[in-house]
Amino acid sequence: MAKIKSKNNGTKKEVIVEAATRLFREKGFKAASMRDLAEAVGVEAASLYNHIQSKEELLQEICFKVANEFNQKFDEIENSDLPSIKKVEAMLRFHIRQMFQHYEMVIVADRDWRHLSDPYLSNFHNQRRAYRKRLAGIIEAGIANNEIKPVDAPTVVLIMLHAVNGIESWHRSREKISAKQLEDNMVLIMTEGLKA
Repeated sequence: MAKIKSKNNGTKKEVIVEAATRLFREKGFKAASMRDLAEAVGVEAASLYNHIQSKEELLQEICFKVANEFNQKFDEIENSDLPSIKKVEAMLRFHIRQMFQHYEMVIVADRDWRHLSDPYLSNFHNQRRAYRKRLAGIIEAGIANNEIKPVDAPTVVLIMLHAVNGIESWHRSREKISAKQLEDNMVLIMTEGLKA
């Protein structure tokens, strides 16, 4: 019987999570089966249960890994001495880079988190809501100190996050500008319009 081969000193579970991430992005969480996952890592489906309890456990790993990375970066930027508009730009750049560097994981977390069950579902939903409010708070602070135009901060956050999610189509396009050009263009378009 085949064994799961770990890469670069990673654990077998990490190999399974990586394969699950790719599979969930390609098929969606609901359509992806444990048999599909076993095939992707080269083992029998029953062997997977030596390393994980369920398909949902993998989704939890993916969602909360993404959430933790975003929250850590947000804490770092929020607690910095940067002006508000520069904080917005730094967060925007981080979002964009995550879509380049960890595209599959970010897409799965954003698209499939609704398939979590409680308490994970409520926890993740609350984290998403709190994150948006914190980002809106930075924009509102910028408005209060006249760095940012008087705009509706929650609307700006929605527009930015939807625009960043649109990078998914960049990954699929055959003719595309470089990741750096895309990042610089997006940041220019979205932050210049906010400046007071």
